Amino acid sequence: MPFGNTHNQLKMKYSSKAEYPDLSKHNNHMAKVLTPAMYKSLCSKQTPSGFRLDDVIQTGVDNPGHPFIMTVGCVAGDEETYEVFKELLDRVIKDRHGGYKPTDKHKTDLNPDNLKGGDDLDPKYVLSSRVRTGRSIRGFCLPPHCSRGERRAIEKLSVDALGALSGDLKGKYYALKNMSETEQQQLIDDHFLFDKPVSPLLLASGMARDWPDARGIWHNDNKTFLVWVNEEDHLRVISMQKGGNMKKVFTRFCTGLTKIEELFKKKGHEFMWNEHLGYILTCPSNLGTGLRAGVHVKLPNLSKHNKFEEVLKKLRLQKRGTGGVDTAAVGGVFDISNADRLGFSEVQLVQMVVDGVKLLVEMEKKLEKGQAIDDLIPTCQILKSGADKTYLQKLRDFMKKHK
Repeated sequence: MPFGNTHNQLKMKYSSKAEYPDLSKHNNHMAKVLTPAMYKSLCSKQTPSGFRLDDVIQTGVDNPGHPFIMTVGCVAGDEETYEVFKELLDRVIKDRHGGYKPTDKHKTDLNPDNLKGGDDLDPKYVLSSRVRTGRSIRGFCLPPHCSRGERRAIEKLSVDALGALSGDLKGKYYALKNMSETEQQQLIDDHFLFDKPVSPLLLASGMARDWPDARGIWHNDNKTFLVWVNEEDHLRVISMQKGGNMKKVFTRFCTGLTKIEELFKKKGHEFMWNEHLGYILTCPSNLGTGLRAGVHVKLPNLSKHNKFEEVLKKLRLQKRGTGGVDTAAVGGVFDISNADRLGFSEVQLVQMVVDGVKLLVEMEKKLEKGQAIDDLIPTCQILKSGADKTYLQKLRDFMKKHK
């Protein structure tokens, strides 16, 4: 199911040296680790569904880099991609996920009772809270590689499963191709409507084929629980609300996600998962939990401080503008979220955000009063996976000391 010329069989007449891409000006994780020898070793391989090495790397070949962050530069077309092309992807994963090794095992924890605090982020500073992840349905190709029939089957399966949700999770599905202008504008106003595929990263990956066929948005009646269907992943699950009650947002997220998985299993389908990579998703950057817990938080003073970037790095947090990954902050309001996905559990990642944002808000309050924040700046960076519990306890002790 080609979307470019990567399946051109005539290429087999040429040597791997002749077909090797020019990556001399590239700045992405794929370009950083791919070598001519590796290309030669992998270029003749393909997954059972026909996904080849050139399909994996095409987005990174077409997009040399990103002005603000280093992009991954490759995608998976099916669950088997991570095994067939592990020679490349293991190195990309290690590079992207802070040294995560092929022998490491991922942790999953979707029990919100294990989150400490999170219900007391100051709403004067924390304007909204959100937790999102992705899920892939086993047995189907991923969006860069799926056929029209597969995509439509995923949509039908998803709509049937989501339609069985009840209580405060009961909601409605909106197919993009059938959406009225009024419905579309309302979803835009609610910040629910995902972008049309104009990003060159998505276009080069093949994820925009046949748009908007079999794509859609489901949300509950309260507009606090949302599922995107057939965007970058089969499913994107989002829990959100105004204010700083991340505990409530995460609890709804865990409850809804667990119920959705149960409903899929009743229909004979399960999500892609293994003990090494956790949940399998299209982009290697989202492996593991696929989770991004974020808040929109006002930090007009701290954001101007010369140690702001250093503090975020030590807390393993990342900042974006409130409009997305490549947007600027407006009025000192940033989208602050966890930088990691793999090697930490869902609870641990949300805990990092809760504890880290609390610290950022305390810094902002001190700066408002004209006070120094040197005593609040952490002296160490969050430890790598496997030692995160030690770090989180040290951060909580640090916060108690400076209350």
